[in-house]
Amino acid sequence: MESLRSRLSRDFEQLFSEITEQRRLNRGTLIQSLWGGYGSIVRVPVAWEELGSVVVKEIRFPAGTDGDLVGHERKVRSFQVESHWYESWSHRCSGLCRSAQSYGTVRSGDEVSIILEDLNESGFTDRARWITEDQFRAVVRWLAHFHVTFLGESPDSLWPIGTYWHLGTRRKELRNLRDRSLAEVAHAIDSALNSSSFQTIVHGDAKLDNFCFTPDGKSCAAVDFQYVGGGVGVKDLAYFMGSAFPEWECERREQELLDLYFEELRAAVQRVGKMVNVEELERSWRPLYRLAWADFHRFAEGWKPNYWASNGYSSKVVASVIASFADLASE
Repeated sequence: MESLRSRLSRDFEQLFSEITEQRRLNRGTLIQSLWGGYGSIVRVPVAWEELGSVVVKEIRFPAGTDGDLVGHERKVRSFQVESHWYESWSHRCSGLCRSAQSYGTVRSGDEVSIILEDLNESGFTDRARWITEDQFRAVVRWLAHFHVTFLGESPDSLWPIGTYWHLGTRRKELRNLRDRSLAEVAHAIDSALNSSSFQTIVHGDAKLDNFCFTPDGKSCAAVDFQYVGGGVGVKDLAYFMGSAFPEWECERREQELLDLYFEELRAAVQRVGKMVNVEELERSWRPLYRLAWADFHRFAEGWKPNYWASNGYSSKVVASVIASFADLASE
């Protein structure tokens, strides 16, 4: 039987014509505006096949860059990457690492419209402001299966190194970093993360806000793939944890989180059928969790000084990471 995706590929012009007409009649609900005035995400009602509505990510570049040409070029590249993700990669995300299906992309000059499945219609109706235990486990499971699905694959047409805080794209924030000890080891941290023999595709912005949950909280789907690219899975894991819990709970639950993640990785390897030595993978990635945390801290403190409490968990992690590089240098 022909799939909905195949029929949409064949008759996409008909669907897009209906979406355009609905937007012309001001029918649609704003979900959110995009960061920096680069467009919006809108839910649009349609009556096409079995679709009741779609979500349209409408990307429109602002007239000016406010003097930040580097930041503008990074955002432009991020939308190009997301378009490639939905066109060439997202169909492989199903089951336990669900994302929205792409129904097609329309480009007109500098404007891009990405037509996506409405995850609300597919049962992922809940968003979490305060995460439950079931939701926490669902996201960790999603991350583990996502990372195993793309383990060992080259991030063609995506960011060579994923995450929006990657050092290579955040030179300004590095210059602004007040903690010179951290600045001095920033490149060493980056190198250690990128030199693991186990590389995968990371979501790149795996914060709690970018997950949609079923009402029981036991399943989730992810959105917002602007910074998807190569990397080690613990980058997503550390960033998710920091977005979901206060620092004291991140500290208390660090080992529990890592144990759960690698347990889910083992299960994912069996389900996906990847040929990988999970013990070696864990030996490589587990020590990198704190480096991934320090890597994000480097960006955050350069972007917004005092982003973290001066004596909190993040500061302790960074101090231990800096000390570990000093120990290596003295050997």
